[in-house]
Amino acid sequence: MRVERAVDAYLRHITIERGLSAHTVAAYERDLGAYAAWLDGHGVDDAAAVTPEIVAEFAADRASEEPPPAPSSLARLQSSVRGLHRFLAREGLSPDDPTGRLRPPKQASPLPKALTIEQVEALLAAPSPDEPIGIRDRALLELLYATGARVSEAIGLDVDDVAHGDIIRLRGKGDKERIVPVGSFARAAVDAYLSRVRPALAAKGAATPKLFLGARGAPLSRQSAWLVIRAAAERAQLSEAVSPHTLRHSFATHLLAGGADVRVVQELLGHASVATTQIYTHVTADALRDMYATAHPRAV
Repeated sequence: MRVERAVDAYLRHITIERGLSAHTVAAYERDLGAYAAWLDGHGVDDAAAVTPEIVAEFAADRASEEPPPAPSSLARLQSSVRGLHRFLAREGLSPDDPTGRLRPPKQASPLPKALTIEQVEALLAAPSPDEPIGIRDRALLELLYATGARVSEAIGLDVDDVAHGDIIRLRGKGDKERIVPVGSFARAAVDAYLSRVRPALAAKGAATPKLFLGARGAPLSRQSAWLVIRAAAERAQLSEAVSPHTLRHSFATHLLAGGADVRVVQELLGHASVATTQIYTHVTADALRDMYATAHPRAV
């Protein structure tokens, strides 16, 4: 099978059969487009003709680019290539998987950066309560921090998803649904937005069930949600780089610091493995060590 057809078949597989998000599929498409172009430039047009040596040469070429790509980018690229060839071998479209000996680049494991509770409070208070867009922004920020939702999950919410009192339904990676409690502050902010702002925004655009709308009535985009958070961070005069994931990190860290069980936090975050959630226990442990070193007379 020609490389281009093989890539198309794999992208259809991860879209239809595995149900990966459009954002994830687009990343795979970019990576595999670069891989297919490299193979074409090296005279390889049949996916079944790819050997471990060819894959290793491709990985070495990518790693030696100037400026050097980040280890995370290389790891994602290699993951895309590995997924493609495993799919082809499993479907009988290639005699074997040439990526078996491919080793991902070593990556540092930076601990997620969490805001303090005081910084979160300043961020949440930043949008103007006297302006319609400010009321919407406050609802978005409160909901992100109250639930630990990914930004894609928050902007993907429908009005019906928040119509169940103190819980909401989030649809995460792989379209998996989970139920997450919502605190009184976030519930009040969302209710204020629904009653005072959303009807006027909805009247400006085509009918949509989406909860969060832009100034012209269209569903709020990921980019717009990023801008909301960035603007709030600037108003709150936070020196740290604040992103949608910063609120997710803060949500998890503050829960664990408050005594929540790691498996409960895993469920709330929608992590498939508790190992992913345990990185936040390291953050909490660091905070405990700092406190101990400061407070105990014989710590140092």
